[in-house]
Amino acid sequence: MKTSSYFDEESIKKRSDTKLLKLVLPFLKPYIKFIVISIFTITFITSLNLVIPYITMFAIDTYIVPEDTNKDSNIEKTKKRFLTFPSSNNEIESIVNKYDGLFIRDNDDYKILYINMSKLEISDIKKLRKKDLKGVEIASLFLFLVVITSFILEFTQMMIIQFIGQKIMHDFRIKIFNHILFKDIIYFTRNSVGRLVTRVTNDVANMQEMFTSILTFVFKDFVILFGIIVILLSINFKLALITFIILPFIFLIAFVFAKYSRESFRTLRLKVAEINSRFSETIGGINIIQLFKQEMQNYKILKDLNHENYLAGMKQIHIFALFMPTIELLGTITLAMIIFYGGELVLSEDISIGILVAFTSYLRMFFRPIRDIAEKYNILQNALSSAERIFMIFEDSDISSEEERSGKIILKSFEKLDFKNVSFSYDNKQKVLIDLSFSINKGETIAVVGPTGSGKTTLINLIERFYNTTNGTIELNGIDINEFTIDSIRSKTAVVMQTPFLFSSSIRDNITGIKHVEEERLNEIITDSNCDMIIDKLDKGVETILSEEGSSISSGERQLISIARAFVSNPELIILDEATSYVDSDSEWKVKEAMSKLMKNRTTIIIAHRLLTAATADNILVLNNGKLIESGNHKNLMEKRGFYYKLKSLE
Repeated sequence: MKTSSYFDEESIKKRSDTKLLKLVLPFLKPYIKFIVISIFTITFITSLNLVIPYITMFAIDTYIVPEDTNKDSNIEKTKKRFLTFPSSNNEIESIVNKYDGLFIRDNDDYKILYINMSKLEISDIKKLRKKDLKGVEIASLFLFLVVITSFILEFTQMMIIQFIGQKIMHDFRIKIFNHILFKDIIYFTRNSVGRLVTRVTNDVANMQEMFTSILTFVFKDFVILFGIIVILLSINFKLALITFIILPFIFLIAFVFAKYSRESFRTLRLKVAEINSRFSETIGGINIIQLFKQEMQNYKILKDLNHENYLAGMKQIHIFALFMPTIELLGTITLAMIIFYGGELVLSEDISIGILVAFTSYLRMFFRPIRDIAEKYNILQNALSSAERIFMIFEDSDISSEEERSGKIILKSFEKLDFKNVSFSYDNKQKVLIDLSFSINKGETIAVVGPTGSGKTTLINLIERFYNTTNGTIELNGIDINEFTIDSIRSKTAVVMQTPFLFSSSIRDNITGIKHVEEERLNEIITDSNCDMIIDKLDKGVETILSEEGSSISSGERQLISIARAFVSNPELIILDEATSYVDSDSEWKVKEAMSKLMKNRTTIIIAHRLLTAATADNILVLNNGKLIESGNHKNLMEKRGFYYKLKSLE
C-alpha cells in the first residue's frame, strides 16, 4: 500500500542480466589490462589452492599410511597392510632383532603389519620411518610455501580489484553527475532531489560491490569448480559421480532463487529512493512543516515508508536465508554419501585413506564456491537492480539534455530579441504563454507585469533556454534562438532572482564561481554592488564561508552578492526578477542602487511584481493568463485606464 502520492517512481524497464551487463562493459574497458592481470593472478591462486588437498593425499598415501606393499611378494595374500624396510640396513637389522616375532622376512626386505607398529618404541619407530618423516617434512614445507605464495598473491589481487572497483565507481559517479548537470530544467521538475541523490550515492555504491566482489572472484569460483571436477574424476570416477548427483538440484534451486531475489531488490531500491526523496523534501521544507504543525503527519508518512522498506528487506533476507541453508544441507548430504560409500571402499582396500581424505577436502572446497556464487549472485541482483535505475537516467528519451538542444552559432553580441507568436506549456496540456509577440532592442529596458500565474517567470526560462517554446519562435539578432549555443547565450545574460541561491562556500567563490577575476576588478565589483558593506564587517572578508543557501546572512545581503555575481560576467542582457521583493526596507535602497549600476548601458528585462519598479521602463508588457493584453510606457498605460491602470490602483 502506498503511503503517499508525493513520489511516484516511474515503472522500471525490466531487462535481462545479460543486457544490463552489456551496458556496464564500456566502463570496464579503460581497466582491461588490470582485469586481465587480476584474472591471471586469481587463476594461479586457485591452482595453488587446488594443489593443497592433493599434497595432503600424497603425504598420507606415500609417507603417513603408505600404500599396501603386500603385493608381488612371497607372503600369503591378505587384506592386511604391511610396512616394508630394507634388510641391508644395519640399524634396521638391529631393531628387527630387538622385536622377535613382529617382523617377517620377505626376500631382501623386512615387513611388519601396520597395526603392530604401535608395539615398537617411539625412538625405534622414528628410526624405521626416517625416510617417511623426511617426506612428511618436505610435504609440509611445500604446503607452507604454497600458503605463503597464495597469501602474497591474494593480497596483490585484492589491491588490484579494489583499485578497479574504486576507479569504475569514480567514473560512474562523474558520468551520472555530468549527465544530470546538463539535463533540461524540466527534468528536475519531474524528478525529486531524493531520487537523483539515491542514483548517485546508494545505487552507485551497490554497483561498486559488484565490481569488487564479483568481477574476478566469480571467475575464481568457476575455475575452482572446474578444477575440482577434473581432479575428482581423475582420482576416482565412481566417487566423483556420487558427488555430481546433487548438481541438478543446486541449479534448480539457484534458478528459483534468482527469480525472486531480483524482484525483492527492485522493491528495495524503490523504497530507498522514496525515503530519500521524502527526507530531502522534509528537511527542505522544515520551517513550513513546523509552522503548520505537520511534524506528526510527516513522521507517520516516513514511518510507513520505512516500514515498507523493512518488509522489502525482510523478504529479500528470507529468500537468501532459505537458499543458503538449502545449499548447506545438500553439501552435508553429499558428504555423508561420500563417507558412507568411500568408507566401504577404504575398508575393502579399493581406495586408500588418502583418497578418501582428499575427496572430503575437495568436497568442502566444491560447495564453498557454490555458496560464494550464490552470495555473489545475491550481490549481482542487488547491483543490477541499481543498474536498471542508473541506466534509465542515461536513456531518458523523453527529456533532452542542454547539449542535445544546443545550436552551433556563437552569439557575439546582443542586438535585438524578438518573441514571435510564442506559446508554451510545461505539461503539453495547459498553456502558460499564448501567442506572445514583442521586441526589445539593445540598450532598452522593458518591464513585464501582471498578476501571479500570468507567465512572467516563464519568459526568463525561455530566454535562458531552460525550455524550448511549444509554438512560435524566439529570435536573437534575427536568428532563431535555437541556432545559438546555450553557453554563448548565457554568457551574454545575467539573472538576478527574487530569492538568490548561494552555495556553502566562500563569498569570493559565490561571486566569481570558476572564473578568474583579478583582485582589482573584484574590488570594483564589490564596491559597485554595495557588497563592501557586508565584507568590511566580516573578519575573513571575501574568504568568509557562508552556510548552506547563505542562511547566515540577511536576504538583502544575499541579494547584493547575487548582483555582484551578475557583474562578473559583464553581461549585455540583464534580467531582474523583482530583486527587491524579499528585501527588508533597510537593505532595499542598497539593492536598488546596486541594480541601477548593473543596468547602466545594458539591455534590461524587469519582472515587476510592484508597478513602482516598472514605471521607469521604456516599455511595459502587461500579461494576464499568459496573454499580452497591453503594452506601452507608464504614462500611456495609465491614460488608457485599462488593466495596468487597475493593477496600479490596487497597490
